[in-house]
Amino acid sequence: MNKVGVIMGSKSDLPVMQDAINILKDFNITVEVDIVSAHRTPEKLFDYGKNAHTRGFAVIIAGAGGAAHLPGMIASLSPLPVIGVPVKSSNSIDGWDSVLSILQMPGGVPVATVALNGAKNAGILAAQIIGSNNPQILDKIIDYKDALKQQVHESAKDLK
Repeated sequence: MNKVGVIMGSKSDLPVMQDAINILKDFNITVEVDIVSAHRTPEKLFDYGKNAHTRGFAVIIAGAGGAAHLPGMIASLSPLPVIGVPVKSSNSIDGWDSVLSILQMPGGVPVATVALNGAKNAGILAAQIIGSNNPQILDKIIDYKDALKQQVHESAKDLK
């Protein structure tokens, strides 16, 4: 099960969510992308949340702006780990409404929450979850982190 569902509340979230899609593809993880609006398509949301685990997903990344109900609602319906990406949208209160809506989940309905517009980290976290049971993905994560370390060393050399 190396498939990640990346969902968002509207197409306007795609520029942010593209970072998660790109990093997952870099790790050779299958990504299925969809728009699932908590407020405009509740039937689709319920179907997606209740059935994602039967469709081969290992993790769901859900991005949403404004009231940002999508990640929490998906987490309430699905047995899979859900990673929420708060998106700073045009109707947002500087992004804080999205952050708090995703972060402040009640006990029993966890959503792992990344930074505002932090879809890249959501993708990496999803890969790490999959990598905990997949040696090939784990090796790619180790290589990725080694490359980050090398970038820091190279940057430090540039200062001298």
